[in-house]
Amino acid sequence: MKFSFKAKNQAGELKEGVINASSREMAIQLIQKSGLSPFVLNAEKKPGFSLETFLTKLYASVSDKDLVVFFRQLAILIEARVPIAIALTSIQDQTSNPYFKSALGQIISEVEDGTPLSNAMEKFKDIFPLLSVNIIRSGENSGTLKKAIDYVAENIERNYTLTSRVRGALIYPGVIMVVFFIVGFVVAAFIIPNLSKMIKDLGTEVPWYTQMVMSVGDFMQNWWWAALVIIIGVIGGGVYYSRTDGGKQEMDKIKLELPVIGTIFRDLYISRFGENLAVLLSGGIPIVQAIRITSDVIGNSFYRELLLKASDEVKNGGDMSTVFRRSVLMPPMVSQMVKIGEDSGQLDSVLNHIAKFYEQETEMMTKNLSTLIEPVLMIIIGIAVGFLAFAVLMPIYDIAGQIK
Repeated sequence: MKFSFKAKNQAGELKEGVINASSREMAIQLIQKSGLSPFVLNAEKKPGFSLETFLTKLYASVSDKDLVVFFRQLAILIEARVPIAIALTSIQDQTSNPYFKSALGQIISEVEDGTPLSNAMEKFKDIFPLLSVNIIRSGENSGTLKKAIDYVAENIERNYTLTSRVRGALIYPGVIMVVFFIVGFVVAAFIIPNLSKMIKDLGTEVPWYTQMVMSVGDFMQNWWWAALVIIIGVIGGGVYYSRTDGGKQEMDKIKLELPVIGTIFRDLYISRFGENLAVLLSGGIPIVQAIRITSDVIGNSFYRELLLKASDEVKNGGDMSTVFRRSVLMPPMVSQMVKIGEDSGQLDSVLNHIAKFYEQETEMMTKNLSTLIEPVLMIIIGIAVGFLAFAVLMPIYDIAGQIK
């Protein structure tokens, strides 16, 4: 957010300018650090749409890959006994992401003023997950900050690798289907009408399926632009709906119910649950708080609701495994292993085993996904192409045979 200000320096001279800050309070602090005393501070109005504004919003995000690099570098510098503020400044100089660079500048200012690193990071919730902030805070309190940062880096890296694996496995069938629909649209709008015209010129009776293809071709020839607008509208409406609360919940449900892919997502969520909760418990976070934090980062509303129920159960003196046992979202093996961990006092160790097992399951399923989906895609495409060829070419062959 940009703020325009008027201020005076120690000599009483008037200074004017614009400053970037996450809040009004932060802007005042940054101006005062420059040796100025602000007496006018106004948030600049948001401008209308422009390419510059669009690109700024597009890059106003920090990827998991950026965070992994950041925490790895920070851990190395802290291990070398470099002061935190200097370490952050060194990392900031090497950061290419302008949004992340700006955020690090504000964090550095707060750390130099004596604010704990975790408190400074907490103000940028869109960059640093709550899980990471709590682990670092625990490390600061216990004097094991370097170990805590290593925990965070490894956790983000494993989550990033696992999510990238699933995303990569879904790209291939997605690209195939998109290309198939684009080719189908072009054929229906520009190729079939020409073939239909040729069949009509022959003046022969055609079967119903050929007539259906010809009708589609005639419609697309005249109204292809309307069909394109409808398709874009449906896609845009779907994307908008998927970003609403109801849409997100519906998408979460679909992800879990899809054949094959639903199993991959379930394994991904369980692995993420085990990994994140184990890291928080190993970092000394109380179990109720750790479960609630994990629910916020698991990435599915149904699993989030389940974990919130589990945290309430534990808060009331019960066991997390009791809630899992009553839910279809958790396989019996998971609830049984969690029960063993709760009874033995080795819950973090058991959760690590759960995370590792389901991470391997996810990796194996994603590797086999292309093999499983490819035959289905080929059958669908083959049937569509075969029907089109049969409907259009057969009447032509029949007429050619009659001529002979």
